[in-house]
Amino acid sequence: MGRVEGKTVIITGAASGIGEATARLLVAEGARVVIGDVQRERGAALAAELGSAARFLHCDVTCPEDVQGLVASACDWSGHLDVMFNNAGIVGVTGPVEDISPCEWKVTMDVLLNGVFYGMKYAAAVMKPQGWGSIISTASVAGISGGLGPTAYSAAKHAVIGLTKSMAAEMGGYGVRVNAIAPYAMVTPMVADVYFSDGERLEETRQLLESSSPLKGREGRAEDVAHAALWLASDDSGYTSGLTLTTDAGYTVGARAEPPRHIQRKPID
Repeated sequence: MGRVEGKTVIITGAASGIGEATARLLVAEGARVVIGDVQRERGAALAAELGSAARFLHCDVTCPEDVQGLVASACDWSGHLDVMFNNAGIVGVTGPVEDISPCEWKVTMDVLLNGVFYGMKYAAAVMKPQGWGSIISTASVAGISGGLGPTAYSAAKHAVIGLTKSMAAEMGGYGVRVNAIAPYAMVTPMVADVYFSDGERLEETRQLLESSSPLKGREGRAEDVAHAALWLASDDSGYTSGLTLTTDAGYTVGARAEPPRHIQRKPID
């Protein structure tokens, strides 16, 4: 306990899924958490449940003024900002590329890429002069390998990883670390909506992901990403920057639900 004691943290998309799990974990570990989300009722309810260590602020990450307001709120609360977790996301537009309209493409990029950029931009404006900080962004295994997500989603997540590397190089000289997390499919409302068109069907999503998991008998959980974020937020990762940390049970290195079939060796004459 206490791995982020006294730290002030912003989490976007914190009213549900990965963001909610991270908010709960970081508060339990001693942080003050600003919950940013477009889901007003869920966000306010979560902040009320977590008590004085949390506050909710409506935030649409496609609106730079909203993201700037989150940073200002955190600084007004404690006088500093230790961690910025750019986590808000959507699946975005799907379907063949020739069917994607420019408007749908823009909406997807506004949330998944521009929202991360705004978070980095306004966090950097505070962290650079204070001389410390950790910026974390949610990427995806779809940002590492092609074919693991819809075209626009995959493109945006690749860009988030590239932005993370560039920002890590830029911010290191100011004492600020910048990293990303790349999850595989997790039991979250967003994934449930993808599979079942219903974000409430979490148990069915859990069963599906468990049966197809690269790690036998173990589905991916929002808490797995939360613990990765905790490590990147804490001083335990104090010399880590520019990393894309996968929480994918080894999927991106070839792990699959069924053990690999080994080639039968033939005797050498």
